Amino acid sequence: MILPHSLRARLLVAFLVVVAASIGTVAVAVLLVGPRYFAEAMGHMPGDPMGEAMGRATEAAFTDAMRQALLAATVIAVVTATVVSLAVAARIARPISALAAAARRVAGGHYAERVPVDEPGELGELATSFNDMAGSLEATESRRLQLVGDVAHELRTPLTTLDGYLEGLEDGVIASSPETWRLLRAETGRLTRLVTDLSELWRAEARQLALRVETVDAAAVARDVAERFAPLGATRGIRIDLPTTPVQARADRDRVAQIVGNYVSNAMRHAPDRSTIVISAATRDGRVRLAVTDRGPGLAPDQLETVFERFYRVDPARSRMDGGSGIGLTIARALAGAMGGRAWAERPADGIGVTFLLELPAA
Repeated sequence: MILPHSLRARLLVAFLVVVAASIGTVAVAVLLVGPRYFAEAMGHMPGDPMGEAMGRATEAAFTDAMRQALLAATVIAVVTATVVSLAVAARIARPISALAAAARRVAGGHYAERVPVDEPGELGELATSFNDMAGSLEATESRRLQLVGDVAHELRTPLTTLDGYLEGLEDGVIASSPETWRLLRAETGRLTRLVTDLSELWRAEARQLALRVETVDAAAVARDVAERFAPLGATRGIRIDLPTTPVQARADRDRVAQIVGNYVSNAMRHAPDRSTIVISAATRDGRVRLAVTDRGPGLAPDQLETVFERFYRVDPARSRMDGGSGIGLTIARALAGAMGGRAWAERPADGIGVTFLLELPAA
């Protein structure tokens, strides 16, 4: 049997098939069994010639009446089924048609498209799921466009610098001195770091990083990272307070060091001279928590989340002079998620400075 493609037509055919099956069942029951029961109810007993003659006449009349009644019932049932099926089909097909039209618009790039959620049950759940999907696509597209703009902005400064110096060297306006070549290498280094960080961010967010998850002492990793920054801290009188108790976590040692290194680097950049950076490590509820706290200017409440966004800088000019790409914290959060953990920022209880935290599964 070839069914029509329209949902309304399919529902109509389904209703008519149910009606036909119901009427057929009733017709068989009434025409085959009904006459005998009717004859018995009329008192026409077998063996009585007059009763048998009256029974045959009654049976013929009963059968004829039932046929006419069944014919009338069939017509009424078909008309009723058609009206009801069209009404029900329209009620069911309307939101599905709206969903199909909205899906076509989303496929065409209109990610702000939404459908009303005014139907109960599965249709309402379908509409809600569609809206959630469209919202996710819209957010992804927004991040993609922002990323393109941010990358273009970040590339413009070093490229402009390089182009200006190269033009000056070509015209003889700028002398070919060691300082000039050092500046040019610094700018190309910035470009290289930016491309490397973008590549690593893509791999981390796409879960394409090869992680070697094992049992590691998070406190020992933090001490190793702090040792690298000790000379820089000594020049400014900054002391790093380190954890001493071993804390075992299930993670990739190198990636944990990368995240903590990013935290300590930010702390060094913003901590005032002759202050203390506190690194703590503890286990709580089956999770290992590493925290890096500085006594710098801190973050506003609305910056605690946005600081993890791509290319976000609390102090743009200062960060660019230090050579940061602006996506270190974004990479840190992606790495933490890839290891089954999370990364976030909090304000200390006294409101001075900021605390960056890393949570990982405990071993």
